[in-house]
Amino acid sequence: MKSFMAKEGQVQHKWLLVDADGAILGRLAAELAVRLMGKDKPTWTPHVDCGDFIVVVNAEKIKLTGTKAETKTYDSYSRYPGGHKYVSFAQAMAKKPEWVIETAVRKMLPKTQMGKRALKKLKVFRGPQHEHQAQQPEKVELF
Repeated sequence: MKSFMAKEGQVQHKWLLVDADGAILGRLAAELAVRLMGKDKPTWTPHVDCGDFIVVVNAEKIKLTGTKAETKTYDSYSRYPGGHKYVSFAQAMAKKPEWVIETAVRKMLPKTQMGKRALKKLKVFRGPQHEHQAQQPEKVELF
């Protein structure tokens, strides 16, 4: 028996539409990461990009469980003295909810070129409107 190994030209990339209204951030990000890498397909191959394009709408309506909405922080460091900055979840959601979803998915993808390529296939929008109607994404219910 020989294992099937997909080649770059054989993979069909679909466009999927996901509504994040009421979704829990971690569960949504985990499912999006799996679909961006293509691990949900039987033809998944480690060295080939098998994932689908995903359009996420209603990014401002995601939730966190427990008290994480009040306690979760995002931190960054500029590598200068005193350059450690903290942003709370509420501040990040008020300013840029798309970034919150992209960050959660990015941290669940591999830290390689394949992971960077997979993250470019994720399109996140704040409201119910998106600019990818021409690709005719099919609506997917994740939960």
